[in-house]
This record gives sequence, C-alpha cells and structure tokens, in this order.
Amino acid sequence: MDSSTKRPRGTIMSTFAKMTKVRRRREMLLYQIGVSCSILFLAWCMCSLLSRLEHEKHAGQQAILDLRWWNRKLMAAATDNDTQAKNCTEPAIHEFPDDLFTNKERQQGGVLLHITGAVYMFYALAIVCDDFFVPALDKICEKLHLSEDVAGATFMAAGSSAPELFASVIGVFITHGDVGVGTIVGSAVFNILCIIGVCGIFAGQIVYLTQWSVFRDSLYYTMSVILLIVFMYDEKIEWWEGLILTLMYAGYILVMKFNTKMQNYFVSKLTKNVANGNVVGNEMEDGNVDSPNICDDPLLPLLHQVQSASGVDKEVCAAGKCDNIENGNVPLDKNIKEDGNEDGNEPALTSPFSPPGGCLNKMKWLSSWPVLIVLFFTVPNCAKPRWENFFMLTFFMSTLWIAVFSYLMVWMVTVTGYTLGIPDIIMGITFLAAGTSVPDCMASLIVARQGMGDMAVSNTIGSNVFDILVGLGVPWGVQTIVIDSGSVVRINSRGLVYSVILLLGSVALTVAGIHVNGWKLDKKLGIYVLTLYAVFLCFSIMIEFNVFTFVNLPMCQDNI
Repeated sequence: MDSSTKRPRGTIMSTFAKMTKVRRRREMLLYQIGVSCSILFLAWCMCSLLSRLEHEKHAGQQAILDLRWWNRKLMAAATDNDTQAKNCTEPAIHEFPDDLFTNKERQQGGVLLHITGAVYMFYALAIVCDDFFVPALDKICEKLHLSEDVAGATFMAAGSSAPELFASVIGVFITHGDVGVGTIVGSAVFNILCIIGVCGIFAGQIVYLTQWSVFRDSLYYTMSVILLIVFMYDEKIEWWEGLILTLMYAGYILVMKFNTKMQNYFVSKLTKNVANGNVVGNEMEDGNVDSPNICDDPLLPLLHQVQSASGVDKEVCAAGKCDNIENGNVPLDKNIKEDGNEDGNEPALTSPFSPPGGCLNKMKWLSSWPVLIVLFFTVPNCAKPRWENFFMLTFFMSTLWIAVFSYLMVWMVTVTGYTLGIPDIIMGITFLAAGTSVPDCMASLIVARQGMGDMAVSNTIGSNVFDILVGLGVPWGVQTIVIDSGSVVRINSRGLVYSVILLLGSVALTVAGIHVNGWKLDKKLGIYVLTLYAVFLCFSIMIEFNVFTFVNLPMCQDNI
C-alpha cells in the first residue's frame, strides 16, 4: 500500500483509546457486584417460590400426564447407548470438575465463596480485556489499516463483548447446556432495556435521537432475532443455520462500511420532506438561522448530515455547546485524563511490583495482584513501546486467559445456580448477563451525559448484533462444521425460545416507545424501558418453571 494512502498512525488508536477510557471494566467492579448480585437475589426469590408451586403442580394428575408425554419424547430421542431417560434435566455441573464442597455444605454458606469467585472472575476479565486484549486489537486494526467503521463493527465489538462470546463458547463446547445462550439473550435484553433506561433516568438532560441510527441498528437486529427464533424453534441448530448467522454479520459489516452513503440518502429524503412542509427547514436551507447556537434546535438530530459510523453527528449537542468528535469516537469526559484515569491522579494498576499510593489504590492493587502477577509473566503488554511489535502474541495469550477466566466464571455460576436451585438458563439471563453488561451500561451513561444519545443507543444495539450473530453463530458453526461435521447443537430448554420471542418483543416495544416519546431519551422513557426489563425477567423465570405451559423438566438434584 502506498504511503500516501495509509491511514495516519494513531487514528484507530484514538478510537480504541477513547472507547476504553469510558469503558474501563475494572472501574465498574462495584457496580457489577451491586447490580448482578441484586438481580441474582431477586431471581433466587422468584425461583424458590416457583419451585414450591411447581412441586405442588406435579402432585396433580395433569403433571403426571405431562411427564409421561415428555418421557415418551425423551425416549424417542434416546442416544445410542440406550441411557434411561430421567424425569429431570441433567445439570451442567456434572460437566465441570468435582467441587470441594458438598451440596449441603454449599447450602449452609459455602455458595458465598462461589459467588465471590464468579465476581472475581468478572474483575480478572476486566483486567485482561482492558490492559492486554483491547490494546492488541488496537494494534491489529492499525496494521491492517482498517477504516474506523469496519474496525468498530469487528474488533472493537469483539473487545467489548469478549466475556459474552467466551461464555457462549464454553456453553457449546464444554457444558453442552444453555448457560451461554442464556447469557447472550439476557445480555441483549439488559443492553436494550436496562442500559437505555439508566441513560434516560440519569443522563441529567433530555437527549434527542436521530431516526436513522435507531432504525438501522434496530432493523438489522430485529432480522437477526427473527432468524434466531426460527433456527431455535425445533430445539436444534444445524450447520447451515450457524453459517447463516455468521454471514449475516458479514452483511452488517458491509452496512457499517457504506453507512455514510446510506445515511446521507436517508437524511436527504427526510430533510426534503420536512422542508416541504416546515418553515424551519426552509430557513435552514437558506442559511437564515436566527439562533446563535443551532445545537439548541430540537430538529437538529433529524436535519444534520450524519457522518459517523455509529450514527452520531459530527457536531453533537452537549451542555449547550457542540463538541467536535471524530468518526465514531467517544469524546472524553473532562475528568478523564490521557492516562485513562479519572482526575488524572489514579495510576494504571498494571504492574504487580509497583504498589500505588493511597489506601484505596493499594487495596485495589492487592485485590488484583494474583491476576497481575500471572499476566505479567505470560502476556507481553503491547501498549508499552518495548513490546509494541509483539501485539499478535499479546492477542493470542490474552485470548487464552480470557478463555480460562470465562471457564472459571461459568463454572462458579453453574455451581451457584445448582446450589440455589436456579436453572442454568436463568443464571445466564440474570447473573451472568448483568455482570458482563454493566461496563457497557456505564459507558453508555457517560456518553448520554454528554448529550450523545445516538451513540449510547447504537452502542447497546450494535453490541447485541455482535452477540447474536457472532457470539452464537460462530460457536455453533465451528461445532457443527469443523469439530463434529454434520452434528447438531441441542437447545435443552424450550423456554429459551420463548425468552428470545420476549427479546424480539422488547425491541419492538422499545422502538415504539422511543417513537411515541418524540425520539427523546428522558426519564419517562427510562422508567418505561426499565419496567419492561423487570417484566421480561419475571416472564422468563415463570416460563422456565412451566407456569404458562410445559416447556422443560425440572433440574435433577442429587447430593454432590
């Protein structure tokens, strides 16, 4: 490639750097603990109540008939070794090594250690993603000279969705259960409803949204979810279904590549329609705008030529002024300095041999020391000049550690769910989904506070597109095409199909709510979508416990 056509060094780096400055996962640990544990507690309360109701239901004649029908179905699908079907679903805990505690010991308090272990794996994933994985992706994009829109739709998406992706990989290849799919679905609903709700309530201002960015991402996401429902309906995934999902993401990359041209066409049509029947539109065409600050015009998001890949205006209204942002970049908060730390005082806690100053920083450093010491000796930090050329080694080694930490995380979550009597799918939809999505929530909130509602919404929906098409499509495709050609991936719980249908409904209701609310992100919209999130969780848990219809057998319990 001729040097004149090369992208300036640091262009992609600025994108990654600014995204990671507002998406520092390790800084979100307290939020992750609070949100994920709160949702876990609510899920445990509902599951305990529904378990009692389910036992009473199975005592009746109808439950016996249901079980006989289900037994016939299980016997018809029995494997070649003629294993006798049980009246319960085998838990995924048997796919992991034996636990140090018995089930009784865990119920008496040992489960708290497993919850703590899962939370610490959130923290370990935060460190390896922030300090090693994302900088390696930055270098790869720089060496490949990728445009920022394509980089954002591929490598940046992978950097932000790594925990969900690897949870899905573990669910397909190791546990052969629904915890990975549940994490993807739960994270998708969390992103759509909870993140938009938090941004609407705590943004501190009314943020106007452009129709194009919401329409583009919602339409593609809706098609992805519809395909997922169709593929999962027969409770098995074949090779061509995983391949179609993966190819759809390639189509999404093309959409992002030509986003500017498509958006210019969309906005020009919209501007023409508005101008034909609106004096304001004519005045803007003539350049006669009386207001000295056109950012105050509520029609601005509809009339501007939007140039960024994520659908954000080149000039965005924030706190009464326009901030000039690069193509798709997240502008930094004033309190976030170039070293990535708030107020510029907190050092980067990346060295296991250099304790920072301050009591709080020392506590953070000590808590992360076991992870830091392992990563220090196994993964070169390509963010430092002396290791800059070893970015591919950094990428592979950090990927390996993400896989290890994700395995430990899913293991601890599976044991926790088994001990508390919570099915794997519910643990994925609630605890794992919230724990892996809180950093995205806080990043979107920071963006929304600066007046960029489009980027906040596009960040959530775009992340969901990656989770559905890549997080599920790639593991399914690899399993059915490469590892075991011609095989199928089984969906254990039919209730998961109904949860995905609820996901589709949540997307439709959210977009409808945004439209009815005048394309504004405010407290009223925030309360509305948070209510939808609570309804989704309740319905998903009730569906899994056969409240509305018989979808699956209860989880087997034994003394292990």
